[in-house]
Amino acid sequence: MLTTIKKSIQDILSPTVFKFILKIGLGSISIWVAILWYFWESFENFITSYLTWIPWEWAQDTVAYIAAPFAAYTLIMITISTLTSMYSEDLLIVLGKKHYPEQPAIASPSIAGSISALVQSTLVFLFFLIVLSPLLFIPLLGQVIMLYLWSILLKAPTVHDVGGLFIDDKQILKEKNKKSNIISVIASLFNYIPFLNMFAPLFAQIMFLHHILGKNKT
Repeated sequence: MLTTIKKSIQDILSPTVFKFILKIGLGSISIWVAILWYFWESFENFITSYLTWIPWEWAQDTVAYIAAPFAAYTLIMITISTLTSMYSEDLLIVLGKKHYPEQPAIASPSIAGSISALVQSTLVFLFFLIVLSPLLFIPLLGQVIMLYLWSILLKAPTVHDVGGLFIDDKQILKEKNKKSNIISVIASLFNYIPFLNMFAPLFAQIMFLHHILGKNKT
């Protein structure tokens, strides 16, 4: 795993990967800033309406002040994850050829499968985010829960897009999939660091690439 992390960090700092991340990340941020710039008051009111479980109005306003920007941030991260899944194939093939020329890409993952993985992981993420939202404001516990939720958003698309690109044996992919939870959690740590949060989805894909194509020591 340490070798996998080391190789992934080296890749993520390369100019080609950095350019891809900036394009996806800044594009996603620009889209939501433009939308929420005009609809922020309605968006904030919608978030506040969900907080009726809080007994005091002043507490609702205080939590809404925090929750609305957090919800906007979540939308941005979902968009970054989605666009990364949709457009990272060529980049992953380049990285695969660079590190593992003896193991070429075998096929493009199905578009239907990618969409299905994205939708399912996003719905599961949003469901648990809503259900567990009262716990997110508890120090430490909230951060641990959120880290796990971010990993849910990353795991399924990563396994489908990267695994389907290089492995056609479902049994082998199932075996390699065992460490995908750890990989997703490690990549999700980026979400707590401004600017670096844009790297999380692609970092997860690159880590999984090295995990499935590298030797057993990775």
